[in-house]
Amino acid sequence: MRGEASRIADRVSRDSLAPKLRATAEDAWRIGNELFSVTNVLDRNIRLERALTDPSRPVEDKVALLNKLVGDQAHEMTMEILTDLVGRRWSRVSDIANAVEDFGVDGMMYYADATDATLQVSIELAELHSALLNLPVIRSGLSSDHAPAEARIKLLYALVGNKDLNKVTMRLAEHAACNPRNRRYLSTIHWLINKFSRHMGESMVTVTTAAPLNQEQVDKLIAVYSKKLGRPVHINSNVDPTVIGGMRIEIGDEVTDNTVVAQLQQLQRRVTNGMRT
Repeated sequence: MRGEASRIADRVSRDSLAPKLRATAEDAWRIGNELFSVTNVLDRNIRLERALTDPSRPVEDKVALLNKLVGDQAHEMTMEILTDLVGRRWSRVSDIANAVEDFGVDGMMYYADATDATLQVSIELAELHSALLNLPVIRSGLSSDHAPAEARIKLLYALVGNKDLNKVTMRLAEHAACNPRNRRYLSTIHWLINKFSRHMGESMVTVTTAAPLNQEQVDKLIAVYSKKLGRPVHINSNVDPTVIGGMRIEIGDEVTDNTVVAQLQQLQRRVTNGMRT
């Protein structure tokens, strides 16, 4: 949890620079990638984080250090964001890396906006989250600090397979795998889904069924969950014949599984536990 100084720094910086970042349109792709790279460097160098957040150090020295870090090849918006961040006060040295990452995700969202892909990316992230729910071994592998980044990326590619995902979805998924940042992979995907949902002004509700939903069912789900959540919702209908029947509904990290296969698994666990006792 961020301290008060970091919350203020993050909020003021984002309020000031978000409109400028949005205005970069398709350049936001490059900026987001550059900020993800800086996040990775900061996470691996506590001395650098301390140097960039030291309140006693002149801002000019910090900017000079930034120039050495990113060189003259970075987008001017990337440098403007980093310069603003090193000029602010932070509760913990690691909070500056969190802020850089947040801006990197924003860059990806604004690029998605510029290419009319925001909803597609949000849906694909929700589907990735749904797919991982029943794959604990893969989830663990994607979150492992003991495996090299290359191994985690390889595992992600094996999971995705031949799916033609938007490049923003893939870049976000790769960033989460490349640098877990002391988070579980599923938690990072959930965080990204929430950021996109807030950005779009609606919540993503993923509904998994054995057969496709008809429009009447979709409309009923929209009405029910819009009322329940108090805001607009988008229904992401996911078809998975292996659930046999019923519905699995995911809203963020909240999962309500009333599918037939889930009920059978629950029954099997009860029988097994009964035999053990």
